[in-house]
Amino acid sequence: MSRPNILLILNDDMGYSDIGCYGGEVQTPNLDRLAANGLRFTQFYNTARCCPTRASLLTGLHPHQASVGHMMDDLEYEGYRGDLNFRSVTIAEVLKSAGYATYMSGKWHITLHTEGPKHSWPRQRGFDRFFGIITGAANFWKPQTLTRENTQITVDEFPEDFFFTDAISDQAADYIQEHADANTDQPFFLYTAYTAPHWPLHAHEEDIEKYKGRFAAGWDQLREERIQRMREMGILKDTWGLSERDPSQVPWEEAENKEWQQRRMEVYAAQIDRMDQGIGRILQALEKTGQMDNTLIMFLADNGGCAEELGNRMRSPIIAPPTTRDGRPVQRGNDPSVMPGSEETYQSYGIPWANVSNTPFRLYKHWVHEGGISTPFIAHWPDQISDKGVFRHQPGQLTDVMATCLEVAEAEYPETYNDNDILPLEGTSLVPIFDNQDNGKDHLIWEHEGNGAVRKGKWKLVCRFPGDWELYDIEADRSELNNLAGDNPEVVAELDAIFKAWAERCDIQPWDDIITRRKEKRNR
Repeated sequence: MSRPNILLILNDDMGYSDIGCYGGEVQTPNLDRLAANGLRFTQFYNTARCCPTRASLLTGLHPHQASVGHMMDDLEYEGYRGDLNFRSVTIAEVLKSAGYATYMSGKWHITLHTEGPKHSWPRQRGFDRFFGIITGAANFWKPQTLTRENTQITVDEFPEDFFFTDAISDQAADYIQEHADANTDQPFFLYTAYTAPHWPLHAHEEDIEKYKGRFAAGWDQLREERIQRMREMGILKDTWGLSERDPSQVPWEEAENKEWQQRRMEVYAAQIDRMDQGIGRILQALEKTGQMDNTLIMFLADNGGCAEELGNRMRSPIIAPPTTRDGRPVQRGNDPSVMPGSEETYQSYGIPWANVSNTPFRLYKHWVHEGGISTPFIAHWPDQISDKGVFRHQPGQLTDVMATCLEVAEAEYPETYNDNDILPLEGTSLVPIFDNQDNGKDHLIWEHEGNGAVRKGKWKLVCRFPGDWELYDIEADRSELNNLAGDNPEVVAELDAIFKAWAERCDIQPWDDIITRRKEKRNR
């Protein structure tokens, strides 16, 4: 059998249970179709933040090993350069060397160089073709750093009806068609990285209208409804409880500005809906070109739901331009007197709805409790995955995606690349899990902003910086409600030793030191 094409789809800032096939309210018929004809992983994990996840996903290393241990800022530690290093090699670089055509459409966000130098841009890191943004968050009607190949595109060059989610989808579909038109036996790797549903809350009115009133019951009741659906679907065990409402939030009955609150979630849902529509066009391109059956499709999110409440003083105009394409002012920041959704606004859905997105888990993007790192993960490959519509409960992690791509592509992970020594691959292939076997992973491990975790067997050791270690029996209590650290000091000691050895090996610095370094840089 010929080597498969690989389609890797990543979306941005979406919670574990938002899409329909994981129990959410959002209408995602195309993702649901992939799930119904493939596998859903119930215990797959990202790294709790956008750019570290992208670095780990593309390299098969932990993010600090790839020099993206935090965000896009050079903090002068090897693990925190904010720029994908040359001790790593991307999936695109390895598969291109193995004879694959390589394409990317969407968000890059693993370099601090948004204009140049371009040594760590997509075309320089293994992709034959690239369309998307170099930076992270973006206005969906007016994204900054939009680039085709190696050349940035000005706003004047956008078509009148430009919307970034649609553009990502259409370019991905075009790559598939163009590849087929080339009439080559060469397989392809296509990385499609959406910014939806990351803030700002931007969506078309017809998509928002589909969700009018859908969230009127409020966050408390909707979380209860979600967990019940998830249990009935088999995603969660009945014994896993629902975490408490975020302590900073009032019960829905006491909430002010209910119309605005509902609208926030309606727009967020519409963003995911629009993405799913685009995924449908990508799937149509695969079907039209006869490539569906021999394409491994993997879908996941880069972190849990995002609880960030945007203030009136927004950051760089690269992320939040102050005007629309036609010069109208943009109201930037969460303001209950302004309904979000249009291009004249720039808001987020905030703490209470992120709490819903991450049902039934605790915490959010940034943290490594289950709410921050749990992601839906769908695998669809008709030629090789015979089970349809079933779950895989074996745990997996971002580093495993590179290992999986290498196995199915019959490619070798290099010891050197372009005369650079490459760090050993950290991941373990998911192919055995596709066949419902164990893939031999001893433990999973995370660190972001001083928040750390180790999962080994049934135990998960986790801390919320600057707090102490907590210990959970993840088989009995994946919602992390019953801290057993005091009753199991020997388990805490064992997992703490694993974490410390890993942190030293992977260039992880104490978060207090990173905070100090960031302050020093700002004061220079």
